[in-house]
Amino acid sequence: MQVSFDAIAQSYGGQTLFDDLNLNLPSGKFFTLLGPSGCGKTTLLRMLGGFVRPDRGRILFGGEDVTHVPVHRRGVGMVFQDYALFPDRSVLANVCYGLAARGAPAAQARKQAQAMLERVGLGGFADRAPSALSGGQRQRVAMARALVIQPRLLLLDEPLSALDVKLRVELRTMIRELQQEAGITTVFVTHDQEEALVMSDLIAVLDRGRIVQIGEPRDIYARPLNAFAADFVGSANLVPIEQELSRTANGLRRLKTAAGIAVTDSAVPVRAGSQLAIRSEEVLFDEPGMTGEGNIEGVIDQVAFRGSVTGYVVKAGSATLRIDVRTTHDGAVRRAGDPVTLRLPRTAHIVEAS
Repeated sequence: MQVSFDAIAQSYGGQTLFDDLNLNLPSGKFFTLLGPSGCGKTTLLRMLGGFVRPDRGRILFGGEDVTHVPVHRRGVGMVFQDYALFPDRSVLANVCYGLAARGAPAAQARKQAQAMLERVGLGGFADRAPSALSGGQRQRVAMARALVIQPRLLLLDEPLSALDVKLRVELRTMIRELQQEAGITTVFVTHDQEEALVMSDLIAVLDRGRIVQIGEPRDIYARPLNAFAADFVGSANLVPIEQELSRTANGLRRLKTAAGIAVTDSAVPVRAGSQLAIRSEEVLFDEPGMTGEGNIEGVIDQVAFRGSVTGYVVKAGSATLRIDVRTTHDGAVRRAGDPVTLRLPRTAHIVEAS
């Protein structure tokens, strides 16, 4: 089912959050609303669920205007950050709740609920109270409750944010598998860019009520449209471009930047305020004094050992670059104060100011 926001406007306390926002979510896709706290992503999710009505505009489900349709008639399954389970009911009764509310016979509801608990790996937990479960198990119950009603639309409101890192990785795999099996249009709200990149078919990046960019995860990461998208979706060095100098023999563009002379294959025009977005993992250390297109000189300012990756902060020209490289154990050690030669990636992308 395709879902659409049509000319949405919303204000709170005299402050405009959305003004004429339009957004189409394709049928059957895992669509993520990604952005920092306060950008409006949760408000959009709650509009889809029927918990918030826009000041102006329409919410469409498959072309049907549901703006004023109450929550219980939308056919929506929702998973909350805090699970929202009934503490006085068993796990099975929690999963049965939506079916019972829709008038399903008790025996049929129990059978469907038990089958869904089996699917999420909790078949033996039906008689337990939610308080007897771990956080990850409670989130599985919440997923089972949302999916057992076979919703037209699945809404996920930062469902993994309260869990530890290992469990989050495990559950995001389960959620993605369940969504793909059911083929349900799903809207996921998160501020965690790694979750968005791993789980999504499409991502909408939001900043202060504006949709900055929509696209597939790989495209948004590799070709961000502005500085906000570049820095929020993965860490990027944003280096001011002073001017475009020339073209190289193989058609690359030579740019004078705050860090030095860079070359790029980006086709984006250079305008006032343009910056070069350079991913920290794409910068390489070259042989000291090595010259060539895209090589610049710098001095290491900080070193941070993080296990498999070592992070460096390098001063180059008037810019500061963050660099992440795989840790080596060959005896080569770089320390703060060491002069270095850096090779900038030709895939560095030109972005506009936010």
